[in-house]
Amino acid sequence: MTKGILGKKVGMTQIFTENGELIPVTVIEATPNVVMQVKTVETDGYEAVQLGFQDQREILSNKPAKGHAVKANTTPKRFIREFKDVELGEFEVGNEVKVDVFQAGDIVNVTGTTKGKGYQGVIKRHGQARGPMSHGSRYHRRPGSMGPVDPNRVFKNKKLAGQMGGDRVTIKNLEVVRVDLDRNVILVKGNVPGSKKSLVQIQSAKAAK
Repeated sequence: MTKGILGKKVGMTQIFTENGELIPVTVIEATPNVVMQVKTVETDGYEAVQLGFQDQREILSNKPAKGHAVKANTTPKRFIREFKDVELGEFEVGNEVKVDVFQAGDIVNVTGTTKGKGYQGVIKRHGQARGPMSHGSRYHRRPGSMGPVDPNRVFKNKKLAGQMGGDRVTIKNLEVVRVDLDRNVILVKGNVPGSKKSLVQIQSAKAAK
């Protein structure tokens, strides 16, 4: 069954293991999440647990959000996400989910929104090579051929310049290196998508069949 929690990306650092190995880790601060709603097949058509993370100011919350939070006996939350394929019996509305749902050695998937890079060309966006920069060359950083002459059009999915970043990305099979319950911190091996202070979603990876 899936375990999950919402957190905030703090940044990257490195730690040493007992045998002296250096491991780069991402620090994720996951203050206790609140179970906002437990969805069942009978009431909603599917099973899921809805978690809320990070308090939101009263003035920024509308009436439906406040009413939803009152049912869970908590304050309105800035971020609300659902986790499917969970053991519903372990969750009750209003309960807290803390970082100790994970332990060192667990394998997780981390989802976040990548940094926005704006409008970029094909060299930065797709890693294409540039042309010669001298000797009369007039081809430097352009995208190159648009395709054959016969169709007389540009095919869909052609790699061209455009908006880069700002995508929802999941990095799979990352290892939890350390869990600090006192500081509400999870250390995950490697990098995760997103800028500092951005929302990340951690959930246990599915076992390989």
